[in-house]
Amino acid sequence: MSLPTTGLEVSSRSRAWRDAVELLSSMRFAISLLTVICIASVIGTVVKQHEPANNYVNQFGPFWAQVFDAVGLYAVYSAWWFLLILAFLVTSTSLCIARNLPKIVAELRAYKEHLREQSLSAFHHKAQGMLPEGRDAAYERIGKLLTGSGWKAKVQIRPHGTMIAARKGMANKVGYLAAHSSIVLICLGGLFDGDLVVRAQMALLGKTPFLGGGMLRDVPDSHRLSERNPTFRANLLVPEQGRAGTAIISMSNGVVLQDLPFDIELKKFIVDYYETGMPKLFASEIVIHDRDTGEAIPATVKVNQPAFHRGVTIYQSSFDDGGSKLTLKALPLKPGTEPFDIQGRVGESTTLTSEAQQLTLELSGLRVINVENMGAMNTGAAGTDVRKVDLVRSLEQHLGSGVKTQTTKTLQNVGPSVSYRLRDAAGQAREFNNYMVPVEIDGQRVYLAGVRDTPNENFRYLRIPVDDNDGIDGWLQLRRALADPALRAEAVRRYVAKATPADRPEMGEQLTVTTQRVLGLFSGAEVPGAKDDASQAPGGLMSLSRFLETTVPEAERARISEVLLRILNGALFELHNAAREKAGLKPAEPGDKTQAFMSLAVLSLSDSFLYPAPVLLQLSDFTQIQASVFQVARAPGKTLVYLGAVLLIIGVFAMLYVRERRLWIWLQDDGQGGTRVSTALSTTRRTLDADAEFDRLKHDILKDAA
Repeated sequence: MSLPTTGLEVSSRSRAWRDAVELLSSMRFAISLLTVICIASVIGTVVKQHEPANNYVNQFGPFWAQVFDAVGLYAVYSAWWFLLILAFLVTSTSLCIARNLPKIVAELRAYKEHLREQSLSAFHHKAQGMLPEGRDAAYERIGKLLTGSGWKAKVQIRPHGTMIAARKGMANKVGYLAAHSSIVLICLGGLFDGDLVVRAQMALLGKTPFLGGGMLRDVPDSHRLSERNPTFRANLLVPEQGRAGTAIISMSNGVVLQDLPFDIELKKFIVDYYETGMPKLFASEIVIHDRDTGEAIPATVKVNQPAFHRGVTIYQSSFDDGGSKLTLKALPLKPGTEPFDIQGRVGESTTLTSEAQQLTLELSGLRVINVENMGAMNTGAAGTDVRKVDLVRSLEQHLGSGVKTQTTKTLQNVGPSVSYRLRDAAGQAREFNNYMVPVEIDGQRVYLAGVRDTPNENFRYLRIPVDDNDGIDGWLQLRRALADPALRAEAVRRYVAKATPADRPEMGEQLTVTTQRVLGLFSGAEVPGAKDDASQAPGGLMSLSRFLETTVPEAERARISEVLLRILNGALFELHNAAREKAGLKPAEPGDKTQAFMSLAVLSLSDSFLYPAPVLLQLSDFTQIQASVFQVARAPGKTLVYLGAVLLIIGVFAMLYVRERRLWIWLQDDGQGGTRVSTALSTTRRTLDADAEFDRLKHDILKDAA
């Protein structure tokens, strides 16, 4: 029996209604809906879901970001059209099952023993023969043969002969029902465990998403769901030695609070690391406090090893900072302001005032472990986040061309780092990431101070060379001296005194003017060109380059630039010594170490003029407080999904590997004590296996036939 792909035909005067029911219940419509859902699922996998709106604008541009938002591509699995298609797929598949179920049941019950003996000659697999034994003996022998081979048979005694109808492989029909039923069960499970139930409750109970801030306990009931909510999936952040019982469900236009029937207390968050600094274990030692019974239940939650309580599953989702205590040393980049300490916690904010500019300092994160690929530090990439699973890069190591080269990775923990944001009065913020201890790059130890304008960008790092005491004070002292006119004048005087030839003292005056101009341009005190905007070249090597472009002919620029760089390096060395003497330190001795420091200092000083903050914050001390991020879920639909998955496996295997076969054997007396035998085999797929099986049956049935 071949199952039709057309739909139900209902009796109705309305042709539109008949066509709609036929289309909805047809198999081709269900397959089309399934294809659309697969495409939408691919989009939901490729496009990151529930990201901030500015991330999509940066990725797709303002126009397409708005278009994609309008069609719900940023929350595909909860979009109205996705849920509608899912509902139509359930309805269509259910109608397909309902349409074909009576036919399949009838087919499972029928042996088709009423088939006429003359019809056997019309089958592809057929055979005839004369047996020397009588009909009763042949019937008994063939019956044992079929039973021993796993055939189920039914016999019809006719006046002029016996018809044996046997069948085998009827699980193929059951496979059809199982495969189609699995689609219905999986889709229903997805609807139950999605946010459809949450949205329905919000619509019926008058709940609205919450857009504000503050303490969770102060959020009104209009933004909360009951702990009796039958299905939800939410996130719960619990700091060490803290306790929480209200989870957060993220919506496209805000959040909804989900009250739990228990509180989770985090006793300890455990992270074990490999020697390279990469994590190998995340675990949380928790205590579940039941609100009704008051019972305290200890449990350990690990990745892929959740805990269960009162129908709620508790997964180890991630980890975060739970409000670590930080001590930052604020280092002003300009003279006149002494360094000062800032005390704070991650997640808190404070106010900084600098040069009549008021900034808000937001402490956003502390990372105690920073695993760096020291073989790729020259790229300026940020530290590896130990919470990130870089599957793409892992696969690229094993896929692709066999002649490609692989960069040797040297993973090393480079110590703690602090992340913070500085927000101006207009609300614009930049993110900073500074390392606590120096990192060795190309044989030189440097402090890394990173900055980026948007979360989508990589950090751009300012490399600050260490001084004799492996600290940042030497570079900072030189940076402040560069902004001091008196120290610049002293450095010019010292450099000119050393650089002027003894036999040509008249060069001193010209050299003084040139050195003053070079230091003035590099420090940002002078603007390169009368008509230029100082904001285009605030200082550093950019100002010198701009000066050459505007005042020196192109043919002479290479030679003049070499002269100016020699003057700059010499003057900065004298400025460095002048600043050290003012601080009561000995002058720096010429040598390889000092030369390496000065070479890197020139570049970092030049880059510092592009550093978008008047102060550099250095992490000096911290007390880490970790927090676990749990995903709490009540998912009654998962049972349907698991059952659907089992049925899908059974159905697919039954339809692909089980062949329905029907066998008819006609036994008729020949009038001479023998039996005339006719047999035929019907199968859903004509294969070589079917040919071989019929050959064996023919040989066994017509054994000793004439």
